[in-house]
Amino acid sequence: MRPTADQISTRLLVAFPQAQVQVEDESHLHAGHAGASDGAGHFKVDITDTALSQLRRIQAHRLVYDALQQWIPSGIHALSIHLHANHPKE
Repeated sequence: MRPTADQISTRLLVAFPQAQVQVEDESHLHAGHAGASDGAGHFKVDITDTALSQLRRIQAHRLVYDALQQWIPSGIHALSIHLHANHPKE
């Protein structure tokens, strides 16, 4: 079962409650891709979180994958993860 962008966002916010999360379903950009033929999707994830951004990239990515493991690889075929540090409000 392919999750929706909202389902992924909700799962990430549960795992990282202080984060700002934006998820985009980019599956339409990969039409005909062999890995997507079984219904698995391509998603782009932007996460703004101070704690995650202070980790090594591979550590932070593992935490994101852990949070979404239910859907990998059957629901999520490809995941593009972009981490950002929080910027202080002025």
